[in-house]
Amino acid sequence: MIISEELVLLNLKADSREDALKQLAQVAAANGKVNNEEVYIQAVLKREEEYSTAVGFGVAIPHGKTNAVNEPFFMFASVDPLEWKALDGEPVDLIFLIGVPESDASTLHLKILSSLARQLMKEPFRVGLREAKTEKDIIKLLEESNIGI
Repeated sequence: MIISEELVLLNLKADSREDALKQLAQVAAANGKVNNEEVYIQAVLKREEEYSTAVGFGVAIPHGKTNAVNEPFFMFASVDPLEWKALDGEPVDLIFLIGVPESDASTLHLKILSSLARQLMKEPFRVGLREAKTEKDIIKLLEESNIGI
């Protein structure tokens, strides 16, 4: 499994998209998933410059593929609403962060993105994420949703 309770952050306090990404990268590094936070953040922000990863419904799925990632990982954070340059113009309060090593030839992150996007179309799934009280609640919801993490 590429997510664990240590990679779930409920009620993350962030002032901006960049602040949230930095805090998430710090947690990823502390858990051995990232070997260079700055390089990883730059890879994620580069992707954001190409197109916003805010997918609507108050959700963003930032991701980066770089050698600063030791092994594939998946994180979740709930935050107070943040501006994310979403196509729908709405702020983001749910963040799913994905990291994949540059050398990883698998399509794991694409499979996760695809299955996550399908689940996010379902309002009960989004409500469950927002109402979760513990990290275990998030892990259970993700497992039950067959996202493949």
